[in-house]
Amino acid sequence: MADIGSERYTFSFTIRDSPTYFINVSSWGREEYIRSLSESFRVGDCVTIENPLVQSKEGEKEEKFNPITPSCYKLLISENHSVVKTSSCYEMDTKLLSLLHLPVKDPQDYYSLGDIIANGQSLDGRILNVLAAVMSVS
Repeated sequence: MADIGSERYTFSFTIRDSPTYFINVSSWGREEYIRSLSESFRVGDCVTIENPLVQSKEGEKEEKFNPITPSCYKLLISENHSVVKTSSCYEMDTKLLSLLHLPVKDPQDYYSLGDIIANGQSLDGRILNVLAAVMSVS
């Protein structure tokens, strides 16, 4: 149990096990726990989550900073009750490999760069989703 007035940290991520279904996962806790959890896996890793708490989502406010998911639930991971384990790529189900490059957004929920250029005036001030490929980082 956290001391009253102690700092709490959070870590959120999204998991998927099919092209259609994905869910947001959140964890709150001490800095050491959250730092360790966030460094224990990377994008594209296969994870097993044991003993998460399943909770109903709290409407749109919850999805403001997380991907909108098709589920009306979210998973909460707790330091005392939950475990997140990574699997090696050799143990990974080959069906999961095909999911690595799928975005966690509805395919109709993106703007192309051409759409943004053509409709820039009417989009001014709006938050948009853009699906693009990174050609180089320097």
